[in-house]
Amino acid sequence: MTFQDLVRALQVPFPRLTEANSRPTSPYDEGYNCIAWAAEDTDRWWWPDAQGQFYWPPDIERSETIDAFVRAYGLMGYVHRTNASVESSTQKVAIYTDAQGTPTHAARQLPDGWWASKLGPQIDIEHDLTALDGPAYGTIAVILARPAR
Repeated sequence: MTFQDLVRALQVPFPRLTEANSRPTSPYDEGYNCIAWAAEDTDRWWWPDAQGQFYWPPDIERSETIDAFVRAYGLMGYVHRTNASVESSTQKVAIYTDAQGTPTHAARQLPDGWWASKLGPQIDIEHDLTALDGPAYGTIAVILARPAR
């Protein structure tokens, strides 16, 4: 399947996604998800499931709330930020939520201003910030930032 074919297939859940505002960066991999990818962890799947089947940082409540996600990224030095503009020496994470405010996705900002995302078990992509807005992930609820490593 070409990237063009994949973009066409992904346009139902991501109607704003195009070849012009995204590019693939890695193949299909079920070993990690977007929450882990934004945390720079490609070894495990992160999710605060009540059953404890997936990794979630110790001492952070296992609840699908924006507060739990902000606290989890806070352990890595992230704090609230008011905007998504590129700031030198700063790394940012955007947390998306659905219409009910439940976290659905996280993306990490790259130094060039694009964002890096893992699409569930699918591929990793780089994209414009709003390219993933839509029925699958909702919209960005919070931007977090920390000093770049």
